[in-house]
Amino acid sequence: MRSQSLLPRRAWLQRAATAAAALALAPSCATSATARAARHPLGCYTRPWDQLDYRAALDGMAEAGFQYAGLMTTRGRPSLVVHVDSTPEAVAAVAAEVKARGLKVISIYGGDFHAEQGVAAGVAGLKRLVDHCVSCGCPHLLLGGTGDARVFPAYYQAVREVCPYAEARQVTLTIKPHGGLNATGPECRKIIESVGHRRFRLWYDPGNIFYYSDGRLDPVEDAATVNGLVAGMSVKDFLPPKEVMLTPGTGRVNFPAVLRRLQRGGFTAGPLVIECLSRGNGQDARLITAEARKAREFVEGLLKG
Repeated sequence: MRSQSLLPRRAWLQRAATAAAALALAPSCATSATARAARHPLGCYTRPWDQLDYRAALDGMAEAGFQYAGLMTTRGRPSLVVHVDSTPEAVAAVAAEVKARGLKVISIYGGDFHAEQGVAAGVAGLKRLVDHCVSCGCPHLLLGGTGDARVFPAYYQAVREVCPYAEARQVTLTIKPHGGLNATGPECRKIIESVGHRRFRLWYDPGNIFYYSDGRLDPVEDAATVNGLVAGMSVKDFLPPKEVMLTPGTGRVNFPAVLRRLQRGGFTAGPLVIECLSRGNGQDARLITAEARKAREFVEGLLKG
């Protein structure tokens, strides 16, 4: 009888211990998810709203629940919110518009910086873009690279010379897979290692890996080639034959697998900035903002997972 009465008691104690462990683990998991989200600031670029004024993009981001804005394309000529020839006054006005909506600038894409005119012009232009980042309180300047082999040496010599200037101002220069001579992880790695400065890093773009390989190179595979290089990521999806204007999670990119692979390679902190969304004809701000909200919730789900 005694041995029979002990068996239920042992089972009860085991179940109690299991339940206690589960309760202890639940806050830990929640804390872990919160910590991951804090390490990966989530933003959205102006690009989905670029058939409209950039202020409409900022309005949409704020309404969709973002805290961080990426400045990229907008309506007009030149079609960039901030570019190499922007005046300090114009950049200050942009910064004020961002701040007025309770947002912070996390990344700026300013386009080319006159490297085609030579190293000296490239250095001067790139320093102006760094200064624009400082004016906006932005820690990351995104570069597209060059597909022109004649401009290539001057372009990256300018990057090399400006890295110390950027470091002194706490701005990180980043390059993304963007076709041409920097279409894949290995090509970007070669460029970054040739510059050889910790303030020049990779801004990963899984949608572009598919796009510039015509869907043949899976970013999950490519992500294995960029260990130790990634400072941030453009959250961009892809559908064949050549479509990236999609809300993340609706195309071919396996975002959970890409993010896991990048994290295994050292990308444990850094911004995730949504670059593209489904947007119809691009004129309906409400539609774009609704897609932005869906995208934010999708990426938040990735971080929680």
